[in-house]
Amino acid sequence: MIQKPWVHENRRTLVCVDSYDCGVLKGRFFDAYQDMEIFNSLSQFLIRMEQLLDDRQEPQSYTTARTFSSFLEPSICEGNPSSIRRGQRATFELQLLFRQHASWQGNLIWREAGMEQSFRSVLELVILMDSALRSLDGKDVA
Repeated sequence: MIQKPWVHENRRTLVCVDSYDCGVLKGRFFDAYQDMEIFNSLSQFLIRMEQLLDDRQEPQSYTTARTFSSFLEPSICEGNPSSIRRGQRATFELQLLFRQHASWQGNLIWREAGMEQSFRSVLELVILMDSALRSLDGKDVA
């Protein structure tokens, strides 16, 4: 049996991609606290995600001073979140384990395909998401 790293709920983010036209990513993301953020470009996604991580301090950034912070309990979502939270194009679960070297490290799960891949930087994360979305159009790049 393959051992997977333990990931706390507050390090998981559900990314719902609603469109990917001409390489422009649009959609929504949800964190463990049921907050929804809408993004209309890759840069908006990355900036809003980084702000969320800074606000939560989880995982703490490698490039800022460490502090003790209060732990926030995730709220309970009413209804069936798996049916509500799906992207029109694709749905990814982003598991952030670390924020070191001014980047992110973790795992990306492509829900529809049931595939999981680790990434060592934001660039690798972007390349993984792009390859998944392009494969939906039959434009998979090797």
